[in-house]
Amino acid sequence: MLKLRGKHGFTLVEIMIVVAIISLLAAIAIPNLLRARHNANEAAGIAALRTISTACESYRAAQTPTTYPTTNLLLLSSAVPPYIDVSLASAVDANNTKQGYYFTYAWVNANQYTCLATPAVPGTTGTRIFFVDESGVIRLNNASGAPIE
Repeated sequence: MLKLRGKHGFTLVEIMIVVAIISLLAAIAIPNLLRARHNANEAAGIAALRTISTACESYRAAQTPTTYPTTNLLLLSSAVPPYIDVSLASAVDANNTKQGYYFTYAWVNANQYTCLATPAVPGTTGTRIFFVDESGVIRLNNASGAPIE
């Protein structure tokens, strides 16, 4: 029987080259992944505001006399059937968020309300602040509060 004697395994240089290639690929991919997540959070914040706006209008149409929810978003989630889900209604501060945003609802009067979507960690979970009122138009500001044209 013939036995082959030779080197088995990889040399230190070969392993270092593989590690360098993997590090380079990670350095390219990770910022793109974080930016995609950031953009997805902002899109989800806009979608959630659209849901809240629609729920407020549906709630108002079902009331006699007509009025928007008077207390907070939990009123919309505790209705039977609910207008929004509990996870959205309870996203009210930086400790309770929905996809990186929290929502501040304020009843102004029977014909007016405001709702603000704020990133939990500005610059990381989102950059822009979104706003909707009874008009249904979603507006935005940057994290410093300056309107974006």
